[in-house]
Amino acid sequence: MAREPIRVGLTFDDVLLVPRRSGVTTRSAVDTATRLTRQIEMAIPVVSANMDAVTESEMAIALARAGGIGVIHRFLPIDRHAAEVRRVKRAESVVIERPYTFSPGQTIREAIAFMEEHGAAGLLVVDADGTLLGLVTARDLLFEDDLDQPVSSVMTPRARLVTAPPDVGIDEARAVLHRHRLEKLPLIDGEGKLRGLITSRDIQSRLKYPHATKDAKGRLRTGAAVGIRGDYMERAAAVVVEGADVLVMDVAHAHTEAAIEALVRLRQAFPDVSIVAGNVATAEGTRDLIARGADAVKVGVGPGSTCTTRVVTGAGVPQLTAVLDCAQAAADHGIPLIADGGIRNSGDMTKALAAGASSVMLGNLLAGTQESPGALIVRNGRQYKTYRGMASLWAAARRRALETPVEEEDISQIVAEGVEAMVPYRGKAADVLAQLVGGLRSGMSYCGARVIPELWEKAEFMHITVAGLRESLPHDVEPT
Repeated sequence: MAREPIRVGLTFDDVLLVPRRSGVTTRSAVDTATRLTRQIEMAIPVVSANMDAVTESEMAIALARAGGIGVIHRFLPIDRHAAEVRRVKRAESVVIERPYTFSPGQTIREAIAFMEEHGAAGLLVVDADGTLLGLVTARDLLFEDDLDQPVSSVMTPRARLVTAPPDVGIDEARAVLHRHRLEKLPLIDGEGKLRGLITSRDIQSRLKYPHATKDAKGRLRTGAAVGIRGDYMERAAAVVVEGADVLVMDVAHAHTEAAIEALVRLRQAFPDVSIVAGNVATAEGTRDLIARGADAVKVGVGPGSTCTTRVVTGAGVPQLTAVLDCAQAAADHGIPLIADGGIRNSGDMTKALAAGASSVMLGNLLAGTQESPGALIVRNGRQYKTYRGMASLWAAARRRALETPVEEEDISQIVAEGVEAMVPYRGKAADVLAQLVGGLRSGMSYCGARVIPELWEKAEFMHITVAGLRESLPHDVEPT
C-alpha cells in the first residue's frame, strides 16, 4: 500500500516566534479583542474549559467579567446545569427582566430559604396579576423570630418605594439610585405592574468591568457544554431557555458520523444560538464541521495536561501543527478557531494565536484558581486544587452514567484516556488572566502586531532544537 511521507508534527515548545520590527511602543497599545464564534466578540481570547474541575457559574462569571467566556461543564443533572447558566445570566444586567418575586402570603421562612438558594439579597412582592405590592430584603428578615408570618408583614410597601418607568435610561436610573441612596429600583408600568429591576450593583459592575463579555441585554455571556448522545437535545434546550449564548459540543473526536449528526440536529433545533463544534485536529475535520453549521471549531486531540488519549490510542496531532492545519480551513470560511489544550503559559497562548486560533481554551491554568469547583487540598503546607481529565476513569464513568444506564460491572469496561491530579492553588482567576493577557500583549508587540489578525499575518515561526529550548528557560543559576 502506497503511503504519504510521514509528516513532522510540532507543538509549542518546538518553536519560537521571530521578533519583528515593531511600531508598538507599549503593550497597552495592543488590542486583544477577538471572536469566539461568528456572532460573539470578546475583549480577551480566553475561554475556560468545559471540565467539572474548572467551570461552573463562579468561573464563568469571572471569565465574562474579564472579557473572556466560560463554558459550564455538562456533568450535572439537567436542572442543575440550567441553574448554573441562570446564575451567570442573572449576575449582571442593565435591566433584570425577570426579577425574583414572592406572593404576599408566602412566609418569611420560605423567603429566607429562597434567598439562600438563589443568592438573592431581596425579593419583590407582587399579587397574582403581577402588580407590585412591596419589597422585602435580607436586612428586613435579619432579626425576625416568627418565621411563619407572611412576607407582607415585614416588606416595605409600594407607597414607600421609589420606582421608575420601564423605559428609564441607565444614566437617569443611576441618578435616582444615588439621590435616594437606594440599592434597588423597581420598574413599573402605568398600571403598577412590575416590568423589571435595576440594581446599584449592576451599575457598579458596568463601571468596574468595562470590557466584560455581555449580550444585547447587558447580561454576562456564558457557554454550556452538551454531549452527542443521550439527553443532549433536552440538555441543550434547558440551557438555551436560561440564556446560554453558545452551545459547545463536548466530544474528544468530533470527526465522526455520530458527532456530525448531533451537530446537524443542534443546528436545526437552535438556529439562533452559536454552536462550537469539536474537537478535531485536521483541516478535513474542520471543513466537515463548518459545512454542517459550526459557528466555531475547537481544535485539540490529546494535548491537555491530564489527557492520555495519545498514549492510550496512539492517535492525535501535536497541537501547534493541528492549529496550523485547521486554521487555513477555518479562515477560508471566516470561522473562528479555538485552540483547546496544551497551553502552559502566556508564550504558548501567543504561539497558538499566531498559528491562526482566535482564542484559547484553558483548563490547567484556571483549575487552580479560587473560582474553580475543584476541592482545595493542603499537602505539606502547600495548597492545591483537584483537577482531572474528562476522560479519566472517574469522569468517564460519570459521563456514561449520565448518557446511558450503567451497571456496576460496566465500570471495568471503561478505557480511561485521562488522569486525576492536583494543581497548585493560584488565587483569583482575574489575577491569573491579567498575567496571561499581559504576556500575550508583550508577545504580540515582539511580532509587531497591534491586533490578533495582524499577528496572523506577521507571525514567523522558527523550529528550535532541544538546546534552543534549554537556552530559552532559566539556566546556569540557582533559583532563590
